[in-house]
Amino acid sequence: MTDDMGSTVPRRQLGRALRDLRTEAGVTLDAAAEALECSRQKVWRIESGLGSVRAVDVRAMCQLYDTNPELTRALAALASETRARGWWHAYGDAIPEWFELYVGLESAASRLRFYKNSLVPGILQNRDYARGIYRIDQPDMSDDDRERAVELRLQRQSLLTRRLPQAPQVQVVLCESVLLRPVGDTGTMAGQLGHLLAMARLPNVSIRVLPLAAGPHHGAVGGEFVLLGFPPGNRSTPEPPVVYSESWTGSLYLDRPAEVAAYEKVWSGLLSLALDEEQSKHLINKIIGEVHHG
Repeated sequence: MTDDMGSTVPRRQLGRALRDLRTEAGVTLDAAAEALECSRQKVWRIESGLGSVRAVDVRAMCQLYDTNPELTRALAALASETRARGWWHAYGDAIPEWFELYVGLESAASRLRFYKNSLVPGILQNRDYARGIYRIDQPDMSDDDRERAVELRLQRQSLLTRRLPQAPQVQVVLCESVLLRPVGDTGTMAGQLGHLLAMARLPNVSIRVLPLAAGPHHGAVGGEFVLLGFPPGNRSTPEPPVVYSESWTGSLYLDRPAEVAAYEKVWSGLLSLALDEEQSKHLINKIIGEVHHG
């Protein structure tokens, strides 16, 4: 695959959204191609994220599937991003913030690897902890909006236990500082740490703690990230893995082989320094005891 094809992330997201809309509208590939006066192959290529897409084609598809104007605008904006080379999704750009690209990627992944050095990843947060984070993160949010956001975050977690498609393999490396950093009161922290232990009992979830005693390491320099791997599927070109990291001003999606390889190397380094699963459970239990008696 050549670099000038642009980033695969917005293409795949756009394709997935359009395929879902077509399915919901009960329109077959052939019927869509006929109505749009193009080949079946073209519609399939767009849905498979195999090339850059024109906004005019997206708007025509959305009209055919009776999509609401707000979503149509978001998808047309995403089409303009399919020509971009690397891909940085900055908040306040053409694509609205509610169009959560990461969530779509996460739900399609067959393997998720998280490195976190500040907070428990959203996929492993319990209700009180998530609520505490939103209070800090979005102080101006109304209580109703905050509850909705928490609800959405908790719904996302159903992918850990879903039957079809098969639940993803989830590996998490947490800095010990995440376990010690208080969010809410002591009851909230004890509850969250207990929730981590419960989640670690799932056969597809592994939680390992990187002790502070391990000292500085690559992850400390590069910051938090998520490595997403995708099932081979029935396509001739499987979806390439993606590295996701976020900052105050936006989210970075990396999918070039050299970029992914660099993060794979950091991940291996983190695993070599982290406690194993049993030692990690032991440490979490010890901290729960200290929280209760602190």
